[in-house]
Amino acid sequence: MKKSLSKLNKVELRDVWSHEAIDFTNWLAQQENLDALSEEIGVDIKLIKTEASVGKFSVDILAEEEASGRKIIIENQLEDTNHDHLGKIITYASGYDAEIIIWIVKDVRDEHQKAIDWLNEHTDENIGFFLIKIELWQIEGSNPAPKFEIMVSPNEWAKAIKTSPSNGELTDTKLQQLEFWNKFKNYVRENDTQIRLQTPRPQHWYDVSMGSSDGHVALTINSRENLIGCEIYISRNKDLFIFLRERKAEIEKEIGESIEWVDAAVASRIKIKKEVSGVFDQAEAEKYFAWLYEKTVLFQKVFGKYFREFKK
Repeated sequence: MKKSLSKLNKVELRDVWSHEAIDFTNWLAQQENLDALSEEIGVDIKLIKTEASVGKFSVDILAEEEASGRKIIIENQLEDTNHDHLGKIITYASGYDAEIIIWIVKDVRDEHQKAIDWLNEHTDENIGFFLIKIELWQIEGSNPAPKFEIMVSPNEWAKAIKTSPSNGELTDTKLQQLEFWNKFKNYVRENDTQIRLQTPRPQHWYDVSMGSSDGHVALTINSRENLIGCEIYISRNKDLFIFLRERKAEIEKEIGESIEWVDAAVASRIKIKKEVSGVFDQAEAEKYFAWLYEKTVLFQKVFGKYFREFKK
C-alpha cells in the first residue's frame, strides 16, 4: 500500500516571534523550551532571570547549570550573526563570570563561526561557547516546530588534551575515563530518553542533575581501588545536609543499604560504593552501567523528595 508523504515547510522566525526580546526570549525562557535546548547541547539549564543587567546593557537570559551552579548566558538574535552581538556575548560573559555562553541566531556568517571556534580553542576547559542556529518547520498546516542546530560547540576532548599536564596528551587513565562515561551515556540513552545527561569529560566523576541547584547526583569511578560509586553532592548548604542526616534511618531504609555521610566545610557528600573486579573491564561494563543508572534513578527519587520537603 502506497502511503502519501507530507512536505516540510520552513517558517520565517519573525512570522512567529515578531519581537526578539518580548516574544522569542520569553518563549525560550519557559522551562520546557530551555529543556529542549538542554537536551540538544547536553547542559542542564535552569533559568535565573531574563534581561539581566550588565552595566548599561542586559543579557537576554541568565541561567545556571543545575548540577554545578556554573553561570550560563544566552544571547538571542533573530537575524544573522554580527560583530555587535559577538562583542556582547563576551561582555556579558565577563560581567557574570559565565562559563557557558550560548549564542542563538537565525543564520551564521563564516567569520563569526570561526571566531567562536577560536574562542573555544583558546580558553580553558571550564569555558564553553555554543553557536546555535534556530529554525521553524511545519508539516502542511501544522503548528511550527523549533529546531536547534549546533553550529559550534566546545570540543571537550581537545580542551582536555590542551590543558592536561603531560605535554598535551591525555594519560591512559583519562582516556579510559572518557570512554567509560561516553559508553555509560549511550547505555542510559538506550534505556531512558527522559533523563538529562551532560557531555562526558575525562575525569573520575560524572554529574547528573536532580533539578535543584542545592545538590546533584555524582557518579564516580576509582580505578586504583576498583570502586564505582553514587553520591549526593551538596555544595555550601550545611542546613540541607543536617536536615538529611537527621532523617538518616528513613533514607537508608529507602535506599536499601547503609550510606556513608561525609560532612565537610564546603561540600558535603552522601554516598554508597561498590567493589568491582576492574573498573575498565569491558566484559563487565554493562553491569557497572546498570548499577550506576539504577542508583542514579533511586537517588533522584529518594533524595528529590527530601530536597522538596526541605524547601517547604
